[in-house]
Parts: sequence; C-alpha cells; structure tokens
Amino acid sequence: MLAYRRIAAASFRQYSTYRMATAAGVFTNTIFGFIRASIMLAAIGTAGGELNGYDALQAATYVWLGQALLAPIEVFGTRELALRIRQGDVAIDLLRPVDLLGQLYAAKLGRSAYLLLARGIPPMLIGAVVTGIALPPDPLSHLLGAVAVMLAITVAFLADAMVNLAAFWLVENRGLTTVYTAVMNLLSGFLIPIVWFPDWLLAIARATPFPSMVQTPIDALSGRVAPLDALPLIGVQVVWVVVLGGASVLMLRAGVRSLEVQGG
Repeated sequence: MLAYRRIAAASFRQYSTYRMATAAGVFTNTIFGFIRASIMLAAIGTAGGELNGYDALQAATYVWLGQALLAPIEVFGTRELALRIRQGDVAIDLLRPVDLLGQLYAAKLGRSAYLLLARGIPPMLIGAVVTGIALPPDPLSHLLGAVAVMLAITVAFLADAMVNLAAFWLVENRGLTTVYTAVMNLLSGFLIPIVWFPDWLLAIARATPFPSMVQTPIDALSGRVAPLDALPLIGVQVVWVVVLGGASVLMLRAGVRSLEVQGG
C-alpha cells in the first residue's frame, strides 16, 4: 500500500508542475461550461421553464458540476497504456514489483485529485457566480456525492483501461478509442442528462456503466436525488467496479500471455 500511496503522491506533484496547462484548462472548461449552460437554458426556456424535472437553476448546477468532473474523470480517455503496449514498453512495466493496474490506478487517483482541485472547482465557482448553482443543505448528500465521485473515477478508469488493453490485439486502436469516447460522452450524461433521452435510448444508457461515471455523481452531489434514493445508484457503481475490475484483470492476463507467446 505504501508504494501505491507514493505513486499517487508523485502523480499529484507531477501534474501540479504544469501551471500554464492548468490555467489553460480552467479557461477552456469555463468557456465550454458557458456554451453548455446557454444551450441547456435555451432548451428549458423553449420548453416553458422546466424540462423533465430540470428548471433553469438545476440545469446550471448540472452543467457546472459536470465541468468540475470533466478533468478528474477524464471523459475523453487516456492513451498512455495503449501506446506503451504498442511500443513494447509495457514489458518493463510488468517487471516492476507492483501490479500494473494497481500502479495505473494509484497514478489516476493522484492525477484526479489535483485536476479536481485545480481544474474542476474553479470553473464551478465561476459558474456559480454567473449563473448560480443549487447545492443541497443536507450533509449526507455531500458525503454520498463524494463517494459517488470516487466510484465514478474508478469506473471511468477501469473502462478506459479495457479500451487501452485492447492494444494487445489491435495494431491500431485509435478507431476503438474514438468510438468509445463518443459513446461514453453521450450515454454518461455528460452532454445532456440521460432523463432527457427517449425511452429506448435511456434504457440502453442504464444498461451500461456510463451513467455511473457522470450522471450518478452529479445527481448525488446536486441533491436532485435524495440520499436514500442515491444509495441504489451508488450500489450500481459498486457493481460496475467489480464487473469492470474483473474484466480488466482478465484482459491483462490474456494480453500478457499473448505477449509471452510472441516472445516478449
């Protein structure tokens, strides 16, 4: 455990050195947030001030919480592991005395902690000043929201890891990554709340792990879902952590066997 804590701390320090990139990220997230907020508020205004349970203030809250989670969850995915697999550097990673997925997850937690503090919260505060946001007064909602965010980061990490691990068998996985990113952004609720979907698409979304990455933590943090109602959603997140975690381990083992057969 000490090794993983040190990896997480090192990852936090590493990303804290990129101050200009952080400032640029805050600016970009804020501008993108204003664009998303204007579109959603226009849609709600056209619908008469309320759309599927969202009024203007709730929609603004949804947007700015989503912007706060954008960087730490890394909704656009990562490419580092796939690149290391293609270049063969993963063989060195596998020789280290720590589990490959474990070290990647520890680095993810350190990176996400910094990105939440430095690139997630500032745009949310700016949005709160400009459009306003509504957060629940119940401390239990904040506690469950924090748990949901942690699980969302974990679910997103495991799903992204599986996409990267496909590089063991694919010569080029950029197409797979592009499709995954597009589907994830839609079905997770990042673009719009999934309750705005038609029934058939909503059913598809709920059958995937994607809402657990964005929709669930936002619902828990915003208080739109009461604490007792948030517990089953968090339970779904836990189920996806177990399922995707097991699938990731099996993919890694199969990939290592493939690498050994090829003489790696």
